[in-house]
Amino acid sequence: MAQILLIEDDQSIRTSLALALGRHGHEIREAGTGEDGLRMLASAEPDVVVLDLMLPGMDGFEVCRRIRAKSAVPVIMLTARGDDFDVVGGLEAGADDYVIKPVQPRVLDARIRAVLRRGTFAEQTQSGRYRDLTIDRAALTVTKGDQQLALTPTELRVLLELSRSPGQVLSRMQLLELVWEYDYLGDSRLVDNCVQRLRAKIEDEPARPVFVQTVRGFGYRFGPV
Repeated sequence: MAQILLIEDDQSIRTSLALALGRHGHEIREAGTGEDGLRMLASAEPDVVVLDLMLPGMDGFEVCRRIRAKSAVPVIMLTARGDDFDVVGGLEAGADDYVIKPVQPRVLDARIRAVLRRGTFAEQTQSGRYRDLTIDRAALTVTKGDQQLALTPTELRVLLELSRSPGQVLSRMQLLELVWEYDYLGDSRLVDNCVQRLRAKIEDEPARPVFVQTVRGFGYRFGPV
């Protein structure tokens, strides 16, 4: 059973989602504003945050940025529109995935379970060291120099998949299938925004990446370094 913090100002939507997700086996805590959601997050961190973007007062973008400033908890944003402003803005703020309202509870439950699996992914293989970057696949930790990096489960999973075979190119669609578990044509903006956030954490110069490199027209590869 996962603990879900649901931040949604529309009481009817919040209540119906809470009931439906509860029937899927999740424990739900509800907040009607971003401010209340942040207070609840500070008191007890959930397994996943489901966050509406169009909130009164502090909007969902700012709430997501504040969550990311202190926590790697997976965030799934709820958006009433699928346009670039909402989706790209939410992903740039640090969300791991998004669903468009009205959302079917079974779809949201599938996305929740997918982000949870990213955090439990482990491999019985040796650690890899690439320059000053160490990736421990068993402990699921990444260290740069002597500092352990706070990667979200999604960022970590992208790095693990890319670094599994340094130099091998993975397309955006392959990464969507491996990391987000999309079995249909997904949104490549999920991959691109996650790579940007990952580069900001692991690269000395994110604009001139060494570890996660873009292969124009194909996708991304790790190194070679």
